[in-house]
Amino acid sequence: MAAMPTMVFEAGPMEVDVKHVDKSMIPNLAKPLMVVAPKEAGAYPVIVFLHGWNMLNSWYEQLLTHVASHGFIAVAPQLYWMVVSEPDADDIDATKRITNWLADHDKGLAYVLKDVFKLEHVEPDLTKLAIAGHSRGGQTAFAVALGLGDAKTKLELKFSALISVDPVAGVSRAQQLEPKVLTFEPDCLDVGMPVLVMGTGLGPKHIGGFPCAPVGVNHAEFYRECAPPRYHHVVKDYGHLDMLDDNVPYIINNCMCMRNQHNTKDLARRTMGGAMVAFLRAKLRID
Repeated sequence: MAAMPTMVFEAGPMEVDVKHVDKSMIPNLAKPLMVVAPKEAGAYPVIVFLHGWNMLNSWYEQLLTHVASHGFIAVAPQLYWMVVSEPDADDIDATKRITNWLADHDKGLAYVLKDVFKLEHVEPDLTKLAIAGHSRGGQTAFAVALGLGDAKTKLELKFSALISVDPVAGVSRAQQLEPKVLTFEPDCLDVGMPVLVMGTGLGPKHIGGFPCAPVGVNHAEFYRECAPPRYHHVVKDYGHLDMLDDNVPYIINNCMCMRNQHNTKDLARRTMGGAMVAFLRAKLRID
């Protein structure tokens, strides 16, 4: 039993399947999705995971596979692709619509697991629902939890935990993404649920241009502003994109953000994925 706490940093015991779903398969789907689910029969908590700026949801497959192998279903929408700069309102609304879709009785997540995955006895437990995101997606996760954005879509399900992976609110304090999340006052972001803020030590460093996670609008400020219960986990030797899959394009891996030079992305994914698993087990009252 002494080894149990570290087991979250290793692949879990469950075999995992990954499927991509779009409107051609589910007409009422707001955005294309990557769904990562255990194959073993059971009812599993669900994580809605939001990608970073100009990232593909598929680039998080290895990270989310690690999490899913420990008994979670991850739903990762593709919110947009190749935009220079747009307000966050559309992403907030799309996230709410995807979240509401999870519970659709006819063509929701349960239908996808049964009819697309062909997993007869795998079900989503939507009473244990978390929202998570990386980079800009980490900011969007906060915005959704805080009820920011317009009110054209009402969130019908309740999130019980929030994970923000190296969140970024903009390029500087003066240039935040709209609607603004950070207020630069301590303990003011009360999202009504436990929050895990994860950061990287190399995120604030640059390789010629703007840093990917600038000081003042990155994980440290998000954590400072979170109301308790809050948790802060920093992988100091890793960069802003080091948790992405091994097969991301060269320019993404090497030319955008400062990264760890020792080709240990698997360690970064297991460290961050393991912390996510431990937090979700505790805060969704699984373990």
